[in-house]
Amino acid sequence: MEDNKKKSPFAKEYEIAWDKYSQKDLKNVFELADRYIDFMSRCKTERECVEEFRNRAERAGYKNLQDLIEANKKLKAGDKVYAELMGKTIALFVIGKRPLEDGMLILGAHVDSPRLDLKQNPLYEDTGLALLDTHYYGGIKKYQWVTMPLALHGVIVKKDGTKINVVIGEDDGDPVFGVSDLLIHLAKDQMKKSLAEGVEGEKLNVLVGSIPINDKKVKNRVKQNILKILNDKYGIVEEDFVSAEIEVVPAGRARHYGFDNSMIMAYGQDDRVCAYTSFEAMMEIEKPEKTCVTLLVDKEEIGSVGATGMHSRFFENTVAEIANLMGVYSELTIRRALANSKMISSDVSAAFDPNYPEVMEKQSAAFFGKGIVFNKYTGARGKSGSNDANPEFIAEIRKIMEKHDVTWQISELGKVDQGGGGTIAYILANYGMEVIDAGVALLNMHAPWEISSKADLYEAKKAYYAFLVEA
Repeated sequence: MEDNKKKSPFAKEYEIAWDKYSQKDLKNVFELADRYIDFMSRCKTERECVEEFRNRAERAGYKNLQDLIEANKKLKAGDKVYAELMGKTIALFVIGKRPLEDGMLILGAHVDSPRLDLKQNPLYEDTGLALLDTHYYGGIKKYQWVTMPLALHGVIVKKDGTKINVVIGEDDGDPVFGVSDLLIHLAKDQMKKSLAEGVEGEKLNVLVGSIPINDKKVKNRVKQNILKILNDKYGIVEEDFVSAEIEVVPAGRARHYGFDNSMIMAYGQDDRVCAYTSFEAMMEIEKPEKTCVTLLVDKEEIGSVGATGMHSRFFENTVAEIANLMGVYSELTIRRALANSKMISSDVSAAFDPNYPEVMEKQSAAFFGKGIVFNKYTGARGKSGSNDANPEFIAEIRKIMEKHDVTWQISELGKVDQGGGGTIAYILANYGMEVIDAGVALLNMHAPWEISSKADLYEAKKAYYAFLVEA
């Protein structure tokens, strides 16, 4: 029988994580939050996240898998390696003592976030103003992106292969950019539209300049002046936009939130809050029994498609290369390794918002301060498009969380017929492995600035570490 006298860290009984923290715990909570805020302030694109994780992993002793393949180096228990794809997806491995075909313990998150992307021919002039044309990425409420300071992050690749990194709008001396909105005095017709129709996607054009070049003979003088500025600073010409990947994101640092500094406001917490805590947990793993993996992928917000999305063969191919360097490669070994694995799909959930209680069912909602959120299933309405975790696996997870005193809760993403969402969980589950979603609850999900609880951030990192050392 279970010991009913022992208090469970399940949030239904253990009401709030803050109540259990010692002074040492609180110090750790706020130090983790400070590191996270610094990361979120600097890393606002997939490339920036992967570069940061790669650099930190290398400092921690991780070796580039491709270098090991070329040198035909063998892998053994305790070795740390990483594989990267196109600068936008990364997988980190710590080789375990047990055979690979016994399965891996996987944390999987995504590092892409909703935003505006520049189109391939973005720069134009209209009535003496220079603007950049955009195409929004992922699910956004378009009206949230107007009249706020925006920054440009990304990369431009010239024909000769030169790669130019671009970050404009983050330093105090930088200009910022923005999308204009219709003044209230003339918004009679706009105000009659639904929220979805009030701002059209083709009107999310970013204002970038208004001074004409000092040559009255040329056309589009403001546009030409912007091109001159870009050429002087970066050495690029207009055609270089064709081979550029520039993302328009909220300008400014992530911030402490609330009088008590208990929360965090940042762009891109879906899903970098889970990517970051998964990575931090992974950095603490040394000589595990089973091979541990942290998989951070791109393109989840648009269906996990493409070479850098979870639907690609990148992870499967990487596991094959790992097996080869371990001297155990065979098709059967790869299949068994994947099928026998266990995974936490590290993705965010929706926190209960007292301003909008009508979309939530309190009995099955997630709340700030009650720890990491497990979702048995996601999907929409009739669980469409969902992974649905097995109760045997959930029972195992419960035991692990209790052993490591991780405060946790379990929820659904709103009322049954209200909507829904998905993660990468079902894609890995296709291999036959055990998978469950677990992450940090957010307010303002998919808005330019999202809100999380520092206590939940801390409990998520603890949960991910506990899974890697116990499952």
